[in-house]
Amino acid sequence: MLPEGSDGDPQLMDSPPAFAELMALKQLDSPSHLYGIPSDEPEKIERFQSLASPYPPGEGQMAFGGHVYAQSAYAASKTVEKGFVIHDMTGTFILPGRLDVPYVYTVRHVRDGKMYCTRAVDARQEGKVCFSCLCSFKRDEGPETFGHHPPSAQERFKSILEAKRTEDQIVSPSVDADWWIEVVEQGSVTEREFPGLDMRKTDMQGYNLTEDVKQNPENYRQLHQYSLKGSPQDSTVSVSKEELKVKEQSGEYDNLYACAHMYASDRNSLLLIPRALGHKNWTAMASLTLTVIFHQRGDALRMIDWDSTMSHDGTELPKKWFVQEGWTPRSGENRAIHESWLWSPDGKLVATSYQDSLLRLRKHGREEKL
Repeated sequence: MLPEGSDGDPQLMDSPPAFAELMALKQLDSPSHLYGIPSDEPEKIERFQSLASPYPPGEGQMAFGGHVYAQSAYAASKTVEKGFVIHDMTGTFILPGRLDVPYVYTVRHVRDGKMYCTRAVDARQEGKVCFSCLCSFKRDEGPETFGHHPPSAQERFKSILEAKRTEDQIVSPSVDADWWIEVVEQGSVTEREFPGLDMRKTDMQGYNLTEDVKQNPENYRQLHQYSLKGSPQDSTVSVSKEELKVKEQSGEYDNLYACAHMYASDRNSLLLIPRALGHKNWTAMASLTLTVIFHQRGDALRMIDWDSTMSHDGTELPKKWFVQEGWTPRSGENRAIHESWLWSPDGKLVATSYQDSLLRLRKHGREEKL
């Protein structure tokens, strides 16, 4: 472990399964002002460093983008007063994330208001900015006086979701593409465990094989179900289950939970697009920007199911299963959009994600339909 305030390159620990440990941060010394800002008008800056290595999709050398996205928000959440919860964030992916050096997050206080506050975050590896975002937080405004949202995924896909237990659905592949799945099935590659969340790819039961979906890619849908791994409590602090419940219900972990939903929103998101378009192969794919907007706070965000029974050995906390409903509304000009709704177990629309991406398909034309 580095001395307090140091920002040299420590030995990153392997990706821990628990989300709270995966997101863990160490606070660093912070500059009094940024370069280019007059010293007589200082802005408040705080810096943090990641402690765990991110997940590499496809056993490659690049980090899962959802890690830096979620951890940037988590770093920002460390700088706001109690009661402020993430309500939206827009981030730009600038360079591929590396696995061998930590992220250093520079969090700039843009605004601190009574109801809203804003943070600008730059994530760096070895001094180079690889991700940049604006993250906004807000306080609770009391009971809602109005509201609407579309019918939930649980209503519209009831028969699909009830056809198989969530735990019996397949674990979302490291890369959700036929060529990767075939390599894994042949035993040529062994996938490591995806850290932070248990994500299951829902068998769509032929939904996407209809002529309507084939002719209208915007109607293609993929559901994923996800739950938290581990406890939301920092593992260095021991608490009883009763204490954990009190802390959760007080809102102590709400920003961590929001980050977990953000992390889920990026899992295999872009891989949906070539499937919807009927292409098996592509030459380039990358996230450009990702926006996540939260519509709910409080219990709708929280991921422990206190109404359920504990595991037989009493060691595992019962978790809620959330649903991500993903689709692509638009593609063209070597770019494509992924959009998703994140639904709570009781059918509340927790958040919306909107992701712009680079997508280059093979020049020789359309591949066989999936």
